[in-house]
Amino acid sequence: MANDPSAKRLLWFVFAGSRGGLNRLKIISKLKENPFNTNQLANELGLDYKAIQHHIRVLEKNNLITRVGEKYAVTYFISTFLEANMETFEEIEGKLDKSK
Repeated sequence: MANDPSAKRLLWFVFAGSRGGLNRLKIISKLKENPFNTNQLANELGLDYKAIQHHIRVLEKNNLITRVGEKYAVTYFISTFLEANMETFEEIEGKLDKSK
């Protein structure tokens, strides 16, 4: 599944081809370190809670993160789909870091 062209297109769109992609990139980078809930992510990244909620919805919709728990106890993890395509994610992450 590595280097799946459709996965690569999806990752490029979510992180580079749309507004907020850099914030979504930061969220995934944090979730690679540890699972977090929405409030923890907002504090860690210094972003508005509502903005984090929006980015979480986009990431969930595209199967890049998964949730465990309900309501305020929801914790987010990197999805198995993203884990399988981590090489592509890191390639995009590296290219976007250089473009800053």
